[in-house]
Amino acid sequence: MAQEALAAQIRTSTGKGAARKLRRSNQIPAIVYGVDPSPLMIAVNYSQLARIIRRSTSDNIMLDLQIESEKGTQLKKVMLKELQVDPIKDTLLHADFYEVSMDKEITVEVRINLVGSPEGVTKGGILQHVKRELTVSCLPDKLVDSLDVDVSALDIGDAIHVKDIQLPEGITCLDEEDMTVAVVAAPTVGVEEKVEEEEEVEEEAAETEEAEESEKE
Repeated sequence: MAQEALAAQIRTSTGKGAARKLRRSNQIPAIVYGVDPSPLMIAVNYSQLARIIRRSTSDNIMLDLQIESEKGTQLKKVMLKELQVDPIKDTLLHADFYEVSMDKEITVEVRINLVGSPEGVTKGGILQHVKRELTVSCLPDKLVDSLDVDVSALDIGDAIHVKDIQLPEGITCLDEEDMTVAVVAAPTVGVEEKVEEEEEVEEEAAETEEAEESEKE
């Protein structure tokens, strides 16, 4: 997984006034926690973070956080854990970063992408994407952006389960093996339409029969 650098500075002021001042200078308040027992308050470059988020192809964004202070520049490997966004202006307000250790495994959710057109769909079946993320454990340098699952061989009634997914080396799945990831369901809508058509034919036949009986009378 590609990692980008993000500039940051130690901050000592807190509160709404300090946060507004940071945003006016193209920064947003943030916090780093994880390895050290005490959280570290920082400010990060707004434009740089927004660009990283916009270009990311993964839900799990790993960063090289370059923190500047009076003691010099400190480098921390972090994951973006939470991002507060203004619901009206759609602007970034605050970020939470989780520091990771490269020799300790992390637990994350990885997106599942279904690849290919199932054979059953060409016969009228419906592809249902049941499970969209996989819970995995791995070292930070083994983390992948997403997992591609080929569904082209699925016929109507066939399914792919968690145990069927081939994981890259170094990644362990934590979900139950029998959980369904994708299935090609039978075309139930077509069956319902056929039933409705049969009911309409029966109703028309009954009306015709009633009309004929009325004419005889």
